[in-house]
Order: sequence, then structure tokens, then C-alpha cells
Amino acid sequence: MLLSLMGPSDPAGAAEPEHKRILILHSVGREFRPWNEWAKAIRAELDRQSPWTVDVQEHSLIAARSADADAETLFLDYLQALYAGHPPDLVIGVGAPAASFIQRNRQRFFPATPTLFTTIEARRVQYSKMTNNDTVVAVTHRFLVLFESFLKISPETKVIAIVNGASPNELFWRGEMERELKPLEGEVEIRWYDKLSYEDTLKQLAALPPHSAIFWYQMVADAAGVAHEGDRALTRLFKVANAPIFSHDDAFFGEIVGGPMHSPLEGSRRAVGVAIRILNGEKPAEIRTQPSEFAPAKYDWRELQRWGISESLLPPGSTVYFREPSAWEKYRWQIAFVCAVMLVQAGLISILLYERRRRRVAEVEARRRMAELAHVNRYSMAGELTTSIAHELNQPLGSILVNTESAELLLNAPSLNVAELKEIISDIRRDDQRAGEVIRRLRSLLKRAPFEAQQIDLNDVVDESLDLVSGLAHARAVTVESVLSTEALPVQGDRIQLQQVLLNLILNATDAMATLDKSRRKVTVRTARDSDIAQVEVVDNGPGLLAGSDEIFEPFYTTKPSGMGMGLSIARTIVEAHEGEISAENRAGRGTVFRIRLPLASSALAVS
Repeated sequence: MLLSLMGPSDPAGAAEPEHKRILILHSVGREFRPWNEWAKAIRAELDRQSPWTVDVQEHSLIAARSADADAETLFLDYLQALYAGHPPDLVIGVGAPAASFIQRNRQRFFPATPTLFTTIEARRVQYSKMTNNDTVVAVTHRFLVLFESFLKISPETKVIAIVNGASPNELFWRGEMERELKPLEGEVEIRWYDKLSYEDTLKQLAALPPHSAIFWYQMVADAAGVAHEGDRALTRLFKVANAPIFSHDDAFFGEIVGGPMHSPLEGSRRAVGVAIRILNGEKPAEIRTQPSEFAPAKYDWRELQRWGISESLLPPGSTVYFREPSAWEKYRWQIAFVCAVMLVQAGLISILLYERRRRRVAEVEARRRMAELAHVNRYSMAGELTTSIAHELNQPLGSILVNTESAELLLNAPSLNVAELKEIISDIRRDDQRAGEVIRRLRSLLKRAPFEAQQIDLNDVVDESLDLVSGLAHARAVTVESVLSTEALPVQGDRIQLQQVLLNLILNATDAMATLDKSRRKVTVRTARDSDIAQVEVVDNGPGLLAGSDEIFEPFYTTKPSGMGMGLSIARTIVEAHEGEISAENRAGRGTVFRIRLPLASSALAVS
């Protein structure tokens, strides 16, 4: 008894889930824009909003491409036969051709089934033929608003080409546009192409005059009867057009500049909202919906850039899509980080440049003071060279005196020996030049002059230095020998400063041997080339170095009772300023070797 009260357990007897069958009737074809975009949005909204399982079946009114009544009758017979046993719960007509077909055949086209007309302009709805099972979600075209909106962002436009097909629906809208656009007469030239094939239309649109624009309404079928389904017609125009394109429907966005347009997304939401109410049991005739206006203007940034349309001309509240983000928008944090790093680097570089400038100023000041000190040092050496200079001058002056007395005797003689007199005068000139050269060398040594680098032969510098100390060496009973390189030793440097270094080393060598027997007092100056280095050695027989080789070059270090200790320090500074080095070491046995190494001039290296 309990089992019988519970009823049959056969699953076949269980109630099936409720579902709704919806028939969508397309105008002229499923892939004609803008209707196809609206239909896609409607299907998506049905899936999102419907509480039931929805069985959507779609058909296309291909007969609407022409005015063939027989084709309509056959199509209607087909639909009646197809849905004879299970009529749809709701019919949705997409576009004006579909709505006109349904209203013309309402008594035979599922008269008991609720019908929703959508994606249709209000002027295409025959309100007098609507039944209690019909309702409409319409839109309103305002062509003058569209054209004036475009002229505001492109005020130089003089020609507007309107692309519109030759199907019955498209010809209807040509008449409406001509009526609405009358206020623009005299302001812009309106051109029509609905009497041409689309191929001829494209050729003309590719050669529009400057300051033109193209308004795209629709291309269902051209004057040659060729249907243009899908995106092909607009895509082909987009590729060849030499003027910006604008339109009335957002479904074409992506290949047009933009502006105020109807939105398939918003329109489909309104239509599906009404459809759900009908499927819930509300009577269609009681659902009244005001036609929707254009959505707020939207523009394609790429097309604005392509046609040079300034964003400053866009109407307030406009939205710009597909804008390429600027480098700052893309890489804001990276740029900020790099800028911060650059600022830090700039600060550090500024500090380093400031410190570098201070160091260079200090170096210049140090060089100036060192030059003054070197000048004082040369004066000191000049005092020591007084005997040598006097000896060097006495010889030519004495010779001049003797030659003068001899010339006087010849002039007083009864017969004048001209040849001998000429020889005497030649000797006087030679001795005068020799005395002048001694004075010139002394003046060069004592002259205060800035560092002047030029190419000089190191052998010549050694010769001149030995000439200056020859008298002093003779007075101190010191033998001075020179062993010079057979090849030239060109260096880049200041002759006077290098001469000062050599004089300092030679004088120090003679001082170091003051306590030795006269036979052992000997100074040898040698020059040689070592690869790309010119080398000078000053060798003596003195007692050698008592301190380390580096210590003797420190300022104020001296072993002389009356010395200042600056001579070798100045010598090292001068050598290092010439990018060279100076060193000292004791000889094996007895004596000291001072060695100067200077880089050869680049010209000498190139020759070698």
C-alpha cells in the first residue's frame, strides 16, 4: 500500500525541466551588419537573463533582398510546416524587413505566438497592424544629429558620400535621409551611390576630393543585385577610402571614426528584458517601450590619428577607444625609477665634477708654487755655477783681448797683412758667439717661464748641461765624462726643467765626492734607448746612499750641512710631470747611480 501511495518510480514519468523555444527571424540573412551584431547580443543576453533552458532557432528572410512576393509565400509555407506540431513560445523579428514580413503575414505566421520586434527604427513599424500579441523595442535615427556631430569634429568637410544599398529597406532610408538632411544644403555636398554596383562605388570612393567624408548606412544589395553579407563590404571600403568614415550603429565600430551611435549591447538588454516579461506571462500589448536614442559618442583613437582629427573637437562626455598608451602610461614605474637613478647619477656626477675642478685648481696652484720653488732652486744652482760661468766667460773674453791687440799691431805695421787680419776678426767673432751662448744658457736657466712641452733631443739637453758645469767641475777637480747614445732620443718636455734636473744631479754628484782624492773624483753621464724609453744615468764614485732610495726624494731630506732638502724632491716632481720616473741606487763597490726614464716622443716610436 505504501509503495502504491508513493506512485510509480519509473524515471520516464518524472517531470522534465521547463524550457522555452524561441524563433529569431533575421532580415535578409544571418550575417548582415548591423543586425547580426544585435542578434548575437540578444542570444548572449538570453543566456544570461533567462531562468529557463532556451532553445533558440534562427531563420533568415532572404526574400527581403528583393520584392519577390512568391518567394515570401514559399518561405512562409516552409516555416508553417516546420513548426506545425510545436510552435515557438516567442518570435523575435530582427530588423525592419523581418518586422514587415511578419506584419504582412500575421494571420498565418503563428498568430497565437507572442512576437517581439527589435533592431528596428520606429518609422518602419506599422503600429496600425500590431496585434495584442505584438510589441516592439525600437530605436530612433536622427541623421541630422549624426551629420552635424561629424561636421563639428571635421569642420572643413565639404563633401559627404553616403553609402547605401538598393534593397527596398535601403531605398526607404534614402528618402528619409534626403528629407532630414535638407538643412545642410549649401553647406556640404551630398553624394549618393545606390544606382551603382559596389565595385564602381568603391572606385569613386577611393578618389574623393579633399575635405570629404563617407557616411556608411548599410549595403545589403547593390544596384547590380549582388548581396554583400558579413563584413566584406565595409572592410573593402575601409581599405581603399581616402576619407574618414562615420555611421549610425556601433556594430560598425572598429572601421569608422565613431560618433553618437546606437548600441547593440544596450538595445539587446532592453529587448531581452521585454522578452523575459513576455515569457513570464505578461501580455505583449501591455508592454510599451519608448524608442531608444543614440548612445553617448564614442570614437576610435586610431581613426582620429589617421585623419588628423583633434581630440579637443570631440563633444563633451565622449569616450575614446583603442588609444595607444603613452610611454609614461606603459612604463610609469620604470621611467620613474630610471629618472630617479639619473637624478642620483647627475648629483654624483656634479659632486665629482666639483671635486675634480677643485683638484685641478689645487694641482695648478701646486704646480705654480712648485715652479716658483724650482725657479728659486735654479737661482741657488746659479750661485754654485758662478765659478763655472766665470771660467766659461774668461776664456772667450781673454781670446778676444789677445786677438784685438794682435789686430792693432797689424794695423800699425808698415805693410798690412789682410789675410791674417781676416783670420783674427773671424776668431773674435767665434769667441764672441761662444761668450754669448754662455750668457744665453744662464738666462734660460734663470728665466721664469711656464711649463712648455716641445719635442727635444735628450742628448742635446745633456750636452748643454755639461757645458754649464764644465767650469765648476774643473774648479773642483772633478772629471766629467759623457757616453751618449748614437741615435737621437726625442722626448716631449720642457728643456729648461729637464736641464735643471740634470744640473741638480751632477752638482750633487760633485758634492758627494768632495772628500775623495782628486784622482777618484769622476762623474759619468750616459744616455741610452730602452725599447720606447729614453734613459739617462748620472754615475759618481761617492760614498753612496745612506738612506733608502725613496726617502732621499722626500721634501726637506738632505745630508748637506747647508742644504734645503728640496733639490731631489723638485727633480722627482719635474720628471713625473714628464710622465717619467727617477730612481737611485748604490753601485756595486762604491758610488751611486741616479737613473731617469722618460717616454720617447710618438714620432720616434712611429719611425722605429
